[in-house]
Amino acid sequence: MPIYEYRCERGHTFEVMQKMTDDPVVSCTRCEAPVQRVFHPVAVHFKGKGFYNTDYGTRRRNRELERSGKDGAEKTESKKEPAASKSDSKPKAEKKPAAKKD
Repeated sequence: MPIYEYRCERGHTFEVMQKMTDDPVVSCTRCEAPVQRVFHPVAVHFKGKGFYNTDYGTRRRNRELERSGKDGAEKTESKKEPAASKSDSKPKAEKKPAAKKD
């Protein structure tokens, strides 16, 4: 049988073990105030093919990562070359020494 958690309007919290077909509890066991059932999130793990490709390592995923790594390296290398030529053509500004405070 499942255990259900209830909370009354005055803040008392208690658990009741009851069948799923039983009617929910209506009043608090301590103060007889109206109660509501407390719901908690459930942990769900999706396993198997077709859920999230990045969650579970596969041979195909490893190949995709290798390809994207190579493509990314080629792109960054091609970006570095023009940037180097631009920096050579521009003169660098001279830095002035900071004035000393006495």
